[in-house]
Amino acid sequence: MRWIPDSTIARLRRVAEWPDLADTKYRLLEELGRGGMGTVYLAEDTVLGRKVALKVVATVASDPPTAERMLREARIIARLEHPGIVPVHDAGALPDGRIFYAMKRVEGRRLDELAAEASLPDRLRIFQRVCEAVAFAHAHGVLHRDLKPENVMIGSFGEVLVMDWGVAKILDAAGEGPAAAAADASPSETAAGTVVGTLSYMAPEQAEARAERISPATAVYARGALLYFLLTRRAPFEGVAAERRLRGEAAAAPEPAHRLDPSVPRPLEAIAARAMAAEPGERYGSAEELATEVSRFLDGEPVLAYPESLKERAARIFSRYRTPILLVAAYLVMRTVLLLYSRG
Repeated sequence: MRWIPDSTIARLRRVAEWPDLADTKYRLLEELGRGGMGTVYLAEDTVLGRKVALKVVATVASDPPTAERMLREARIIARLEHPGIVPVHDAGALPDGRIFYAMKRVEGRRLDELAAEASLPDRLRIFQRVCEAVAFAHAHGVLHRDLKPENVMIGSFGEVLVMDWGVAKILDAAGEGPAAAAADASPSETAAGTVVGTLSYMAPEQAEARAERISPATAVYARGALLYFLLTRRAPFEGVAAERRLRGEAAAAPEPAHRLDPSVPRPLEAIAARAMAAEPGERYGSAEELATEVSRFLDGEPVLAYPESLKERAARIFSRYRTPILLVAAYLVMRTVLLLYSRG
């Protein structure tokens, strides 16, 4: 008897799981990745002659909750037409009964991979772009609920894209009223005490599965946690600390950023700390306020979250106006030298 290598069996199993695209306009090319809800494939749209990312539910139509969640994710992304959010081109059911949706193919790197080599100003500018995309979603009644570096892609031409809206929460169904919001509710939202998202980055009220307290302030916390990662290259809560959060035993605040990296500017550390305050009322009032604080830092202006000392203020002003200050100083030195020379 001839034995078949495990690698060959694994490949045959993956191919057997490939979706049936017969009688569709898509031609399957390769598998790109797998998640908890579905698998993403690279496919060709044979009508338009372009490559797309095809997300297909992991199980057939006999699993209605998963299929509903997939369609819900597609509907949410479709309503959010923004350069920082991947557009959806198509959705429906395949001949084998599985739900799918087609979206723009994104080529690039995840933020958690790029952050290790990007400069601090570049990381902060990426953060601002993420804030713009998520703020747009908030304005349309949608909270992401799983914002983390792994869900942010930096494209080949510098585009910043927020991915994976599978656990997003509808606040007001984009102004369509409570009935529409209920119709778009995720199956996971109906189960009391269900923790949705990633423990390392979520707000306390989200970690406690207190759905009634989920609000835009929860999203402000998530952005603060993302900023914390961009400053330290570490999640605010990792490993055991993240697990303890689920039991309500973890510290209210993560370790100060400057202890992990002494080069982290204190104003930025203060911005992240305020955004991640344990109580929602102590955080920034809106995502726009948080983004404005980061802009102040990049522009060399004082930030509201950090009361700087006189020495720090002088250093900041010198850093911001270094060239004119040095030119004036050089001019005064030359004038002094000429004056002394003429008297001599």
